[in-house]
Amino acid sequence: MTVDPGDWEALRAVAVEAASHAYAPYSRYHVGAAAIADDGRVLMGCNVENAAYGVVLCAECGLVSQLHITGGGRLTHFVCVNGEGEVIMPCGRCRQLLFENGGPDLLLMTVSGVRPMSEVLPDAFGPEDLNI
Repeated sequence: MTVDPGDWEALRAVAVEAASHAYAPYSRYHVGAAAIADDGRVLMGCNVENAAYGVVLCAECGLVSQLHITGGGRLTHFVCVNGEGEVIMPCGRCRQLLFENGGPDLLLMTVSGVRPMSEVLPDAFGPEDLNI
């Protein structure tokens, strides 16, 4: 599957498809995520709940796992939706996960339009902050 990086509606449609596969028997809040990698791969993820609530997997986690298992690279474009297909914002934990895998230039479709990660997570902590 391919999606033109400028076609945000096509990328949102992939996220809607991902949300339809969510496992959310407790909250009934389905989440889907879709992204484009720097080599053009289209990635997706959905939330997976667990009876032990702290063990829930966010849609973004599944997407980042798919990024790495299919060859790695960097995320360039990202969108997250709820079960109705409405764009939603990643939580703080997931913003950090996205920053790690896309950096400050990763573009996100947000509830207020397309914004770079540097605006969605300003002053982010990243690999360059580690003394390694």
